[in-house]
Amino acid sequence: MSLALVAGEPSGDMLAARLLSGLRPHLPEARLHGIGGPQMMAQGFESHWPMDQLTVRGLLPVLMRYRELKGIQNALRDQLLAERPSVFIGADFPGFNLGLEEQLKAAGIPTMHYIGPQIWAWRGGRIKKIQRAVSHMLVVFPFEQEIYQKAGVPVSYVGHPLAELIPLAPDEGAAKRQLGLPEDANVVTIMPGSRISEIKYNTVAFVQAARLLQARDRSLRFVVPMAGERQRAYFQQLIAQAGLQDVQLQLLDGQSHTAIAAASAVMVASGTASLEVALFKKPMVIAYKMMELEWQILRHFGYQPWIGLPNILAREFLVPELLQHAASPEALAEAMWKQLSDALHRQRLVQRFTDMHHSLLRDSAAESAAAVLRVIGA
Repeated sequence: MSLALVAGEPSGDMLAARLLSGLRPHLPEARLHGIGGPQMMAQGFESHWPMDQLTVRGLLPVLMRYRELKGIQNALRDQLLAERPSVFIGADFPGFNLGLEEQLKAAGIPTMHYIGPQIWAWRGGRIKKIQRAVSHMLVVFPFEQEIYQKAGVPVSYVGHPLAELIPLAPDEGAAKRQLGLPEDANVVTIMPGSRISEIKYNTVAFVQAARLLQARDRSLRFVVPMAGERQRAYFQQLIAQAGLQDVQLQLLDGQSHTAIAAASAVMVASGTASLEVALFKKPMVIAYKMMELEWQILRHFGYQPWIGLPNILAREFLVPELLQHAASPEALAEAMWKQLSDALHRQRLVQRFTDMHHSLLRDSAAESAAAVLRVIGA
C-alpha cells in the first residue's frame, strides 16, 4: 500500500507529519511518498523533490515561477497515475495541491486536503474547485465544518495541531531563562515572517518601530527568532542597509515558541504565527506589507474586516491589524506600546485566548489518521 502526500512549506510539513505520526501505527508497512519536508521525512516519508523548491509566497512570485511549478506538478501527477496510491493527501498549499487533486480524483484516486483554503475570508468561488478536487476535507477550525457540509464536501474537524503543541499555561519565566533574559525583563518579540518576501517588506518598518519603542523605554528587550540561516542573513542585510544597527536585537536561530513565551507583547506578520501568539496568550500587533502592485490587486478580494487568525476566530478586533501603508513605524510603535501598557486589555486577552485554545484542542494526529483510514477502508 502507498499513500502520497504533498506539503509545500513548513506549516504543511508540520501538519502532514502529525498526520503521519497517527497513521504509522496502523499502516507500518505503507510507503509514504511525494513532496515534503524534514518533519515528514522523520516519519519515514520519501520526498521526490525538495520541499523548498515549491515554497513561494505571493501572486507575482508564483506567476514568475509558474512553468517550473507546473512541471513538477505534472511529473508527480504522471507518477501517481501510474502507481495509483490508496489516497493522495494535500497538506495545505492549495494553489498547487487542488489542481493536482482534481486530476487524480477524476482518475478515480481518492483525494484529501488537510486545512481548507480560507474561502471564508476570500476567493469563496474556490468551493466549486474543491467540490471537483477533494474526496474528503480535513479542517482545523470548528466553524469550517458547516461550510463544507453545505457544499456537499465530506469533512472532518480534527482540531489544530498547534493547540496540542503549545501548553495551555506557558511558562514565561522558564522561556526567559532559556534565552538568557532576566525574569523581570519586559520583552518584545519581533516576527517579520519566515518567508524571504515577508522579511523583505516587513523588516525595516518592524525594526524602526522597535527603535521608537527603545527610545520610549530603554529597559525593553527585543528578541527576533529567525527561521533559518538564509532568513537571518537577509534580515541583517536589510538592517544594515537601513542604518538600524543601533537597535539592540537578540537574534535567535529558530526558537520561535520560546521567543513568544518569553514576550510581554509580540509584533507579528499576519499568518499562522499570529495564531501561535494567541495560543501563548500574548498581546500582539498584527501587521503585513507586500509589493504595492500585489496589494492593489489583493486588497479588493477580502470578505471580512479581519486578516489575522485570532481576530477571525473571535469575530472582532481583539488585537490591532496594520496593513501596508498603515503599518508605518510610528503606528506600529504606538499600537505596541498600548499592548505593553494596558493591563486590563492584557488580562482580557488571556481569557479570550484561553477559550480559543480550548476550542481548537483535539488529538489531531489520531483524528486526522482516523479520517484517512475511513477513506481508504483500512
